[in-house]
Amino acid sequence: MYAIIAFIPLIFTVVVMAGFNWSAKRALPLAWLITAIIAFAVWKMELGSVAAYSVQGFLNSLDTIVIVFGAILIMNTLKASGAMAVINKGFSSLTPDRRIQMIIVAFTFGAFIEGAAGFGTPAALAAPLLIGLGFPPLAAAMTALIMNSVPVSYGAVGTPTNTAFTTVADQVVALGGDAEVFKMALSKWTAIGHAFMAPFIILIALMMMCKFFGGKNGSFKDAFAAIPFVIFTAVVFDVPYLLFAIFLGPEFPSLIGALIALPIVMTAAKKGWLLPKEVWDFPHQDEWEEEWHATTEVHEDESMKVETNMSMVKAWIPYVIIALILVVTRVPQFGLKAILNTTNSPWAITIHNLLGFEGVDWSFKWAWSPGVLPFILVAVLTIFIHGMKGEQVKKAWKDTFDMVSGAAIALVFGIAMVQLFRSTNVNTSGLDSMILIMARGLADLAGQAYIVVAPFIGVLGAFISGSNTVSNTLFSSLQFETATLLAMPQVIIVALQNLGGAIGNMTCINNIVSACATCGTVGREGLLVKRDAIPMVIYSLTMVVLMAIVIFVLKINPYPLG
Repeated sequence: MYAIIAFIPLIFTVVVMAGFNWSAKRALPLAWLITAIIAFAVWKMELGSVAAYSVQGFLNSLDTIVIVFGAILIMNTLKASGAMAVINKGFSSLTPDRRIQMIIVAFTFGAFIEGAAGFGTPAALAAPLLIGLGFPPLAAAMTALIMNSVPVSYGAVGTPTNTAFTTVADQVVALGGDAEVFKMALSKWTAIGHAFMAPFIILIALMMMCKFFGGKNGSFKDAFAAIPFVIFTAVVFDVPYLLFAIFLGPEFPSLIGALIALPIVMTAAKKGWLLPKEVWDFPHQDEWEEEWHATTEVHEDESMKVETNMSMVKAWIPYVIIALILVVTRVPQFGLKAILNTTNSPWAITIHNLLGFEGVDWSFKWAWSPGVLPFILVAVLTIFIHGMKGEQVKKAWKDTFDMVSGAAIALVFGIAMVQLFRSTNVNTSGLDSMILIMARGLADLAGQAYIVVAPFIGVLGAFISGSNTVSNTLFSSLQFETATLLAMPQVIIVALQNLGGAIGNMTCINNIVSACATCGTVGREGLLVKRDAIPMVIYSLTMVVLMAIVIFVLKINPYPLG
């Protein structure tokens, strides 16, 4: 009975978001309120404790919100300065083969934008670029969404993975573990899953594009000629992606992995290396099926029409600076990591005993936050590097506040809700925490078959919220506790949550609505959900099989706890 009661806030969230199309910023404040009422009335928490732990959750969300703000700000700054338009033009003369264009723009460039900004920006940038190259709007939306999966767990310099880690860090320590070791193991096993799937998801997207948008003679087989280039792209992306994830952590894989892969892949296409012998193209526009076309007029982004004589090198300079700052501050050998990543210094803001409750503390390591250093810093430097006008700067900042406000509300209340889930063991009823009781319910229900369920919980979280980060906020702690009760490797199960949250991005309502609005395919949302569900299910089941082999056949437990 208590497990059912504990699940009420999550069930409410799923029902109102999936069934009634509520936004996360509308649903999660009410879900938090329901959690607070249950904590007080059923778990018998003191009202002051409910308030203190809620405030702790509100404050904990600041770290993620600052990262989201900084990531979006640098993208909007480059759009306003004209740099993004210059970067986009660099793709137009590489190759006439639509398969190769899709790989470069939707996968490699999309991965870079995901690593730098995240939160739905790859589809918003890559899909219009594909349309500009001559793609049918529906094809651009479909492929951009499918490709926005492999890099997502490391989007916005690792925000989803870092969020999953932060959510379970106290649980790791409670079992006698080292939180930093767990974080690196989580980064590693998440990357292994995504890297394994990279060539397959690229090929699946190609096959779907060739079949659905190849005209009367469209065939899956038309994608096979591009397999050498698919493998080449996956390898040059996967190698740095894996190395950074394993040895440096979650901040680097997508951003710098794609930054390394992008010029290599573009050069290969320019020189004709590994390209199919015959060029593949869509049918003439007169032969396009009705559903391929835009259903609404798309107003071209004014930022992409900024007149500028900026060179390609100058356009990329801010992103290069971002990469360099991340390396210098994150690699221990440079000495800055130990200085910035601490709560006992002028580089952090710390409040002890919130609302007078001992042990309920909060700390914000502002100089360690990628949102501040490098994103906001580089956004300010870009004003001078690109010689921006006051109106351009004003637009970039205003657009950023507008874009981030909805996500901020969702994160504030989502993180506060999970904080209550975990802290309800501080009560007068003698009950364990809500999160532990929920985990027991799932463990009893699924048993060792839970490994099949784990990634789909992540998918569900992303589907309803539109975010791998929010999905991890909602479910990482639950996944960890369930794995502990079932004596399964917690790292692997939380990695499956993280993987599922990324996979769910290709079918999540928010991203599909945004992509349709951007591409002018409003009204085709249902068709996109149906088609993108195919690679979503394949991706998820592949991860289940891969991690089942790791756990049950190879008997690997990356970091035993408990």
